[in-house]
Amino acid sequence: MKVTVLGASGRAGSEITKELASRGHQVTAIARKPEAIPAAEGVTPRQGDASDPAALAGLIAGSDAVISALHFDVSAASLLGALKQAGVPRLLVTGGAASLTLPDGSRVIDSPDFPEEWKVPAQGGIAFLEALKGETEVDWTFFSPAALIFEGPRTGAYRAGGDQLVVDANGDSKISFADYAIAMVDELEQHKHGNARFTAAY
Repeated sequence: MKVTVLGASGRAGSEITKELASRGHQVTAIARKPEAIPAAEGVTPRQGDASDPAALAGLIAGSDAVISALHFDVSAASLLGALKQAGVPRLLVTGGAASLTLPDGSRVIDSPDFPEEWKVPAQGGIAFLEALKGETEVDWTFFSPAALIFEGPRTGAYRAGGDQLVVDANGDSKISFADYAIAMVDELEQHKHGNARFTAAY
């Protein structure tokens, strides 16, 4: 597939870009600093600012899908507008874990253990997901990571879930950026969660 990755120089974006390239996809990797994008066969780095919908539409035109690994300072409406203008049918989003639910039905963000300093950016992710839920023209997927996403090995192992936080036998929820990227590209290829959110953890 022809896939555009937004935020391709970041921790999630760079791993997703590498995973796509390793599977033979044709990748346009966009970042404000393209020199920071990992070089790989099949990857074309481009400089771009996703906050400008018209300019972004020109960069993503011809793509089969866009994967956004951006922070939530770019709104869902802006991003969706660029995809519609460019005629790109599919959007996959690196989401947040804060809106996932716990076994008692409460959200992760409402847990007393949730760090106060994370709440403002987490609310951005929650608002982004809510905006996507009203979208019918673009096929979207919001991929919430585990509670802890870290730089670690690529194991190829993960367990997928829906709206509830996935935890292990010890109650921990974690995944490496490399394995998160595997799950993201698996979703791109297998298309199991159209117009839906999913999550994954060990």
